[in-house]
Amino acid sequence: MTAIRISGTEVAADVRAKVAAAVADLPAKPCLAVILVGEDPASQVYVRNKIRDTEQAGMVSVHRRLPATATQAEVETVIAELNGDDSVDGILLQLPLPAGLDPDAAIERIDPSKDVDGLTEVSAGRLSLGKPGLRSCTPEGCVILAKRALGQDLSGKHVVVIGRSILVGKPAALLFLAENCTVTIAHSRTKDLAAVCREADILVPAVGRPQMVKGDWVKPGAMVIDVGINRIPAPEKGEGKTRLVGDADYDSCAEVAGHITPVPGGVGPMTIACLLRNTLYAACARRGWQAPEIG
Repeated sequence: MTAIRISGTEVAADVRAKVAAAVADLPAKPCLAVILVGEDPASQVYVRNKIRDTEQAGMVSVHRRLPATATQAEVETVIAELNGDDSVDGILLQLPLPAGLDPDAAIERIDPSKDVDGLTEVSAGRLSLGKPGLRSCTPEGCVILAKRALGQDLSGKHVVVIGRSILVGKPAALLFLAENCTVTIAHSRTKDLAAVCREADILVPAVGRPQMVKGDWVKPGAMVIDVGINRIPAPEKGEGKTRLVGDADYDSCAEVAGHITPVPGGVGPMTIACLLRNTLYAACARRGWQAPEIG
């Protein structure tokens, strides 16, 4: 058996195109504001990509940049200004923040109606209660990929999420539960983790351990949605070179799985696509517009 490779790049492009088409029919353009604090090189790349994709989707992009020396109060002041700006529909605080700043406290300052990253306590609470709200982008992307591969009805599928982080593991579990899946959250203290994983129809590794999940952890025909993004040495490319891998050992898992997402090019592109989708939804909810269903 050779797994069907699920291209997150292709699915994300389709989601972005549907968002752009929906935006074109709105009375006004939604606006996404991104706050970048400091000079982290990876964050600068992410922010540039978000600005580019926002504008390509026909939305307004606002970029607020602060130096690495910014204080907590200065960061929260910018958030307060964007909260009060009625033209802004979504606010994203790019993480990580420089040392000495409290990201949790800053995120809690974001107006939940503009929380397009789905990270505030209100957003998390609404998810846990099954109430409408903005959902965390990466877990939402996992659900969309699962539906694209297996069909819109995931009822009865056994989902095993490896990892219990508030960024991916817990919200992913709740989102799959909302799709009528049976969900197991596994983690570092789980006994016989490999055996638990072999029970999964959909396996979602999200722990940040390179190539941890091997092919003999996967039930034949299962779907593997690899959330991990890890950089490991790649001496075959030359001295000091690296390459990206997931939390699953792609080659061995692909021999057993029915569907699998690659790294890179899997879950990663879906995160920005779902961010744009959330910005569209936030604008519609705030302004009383009819929101299309994009999945």
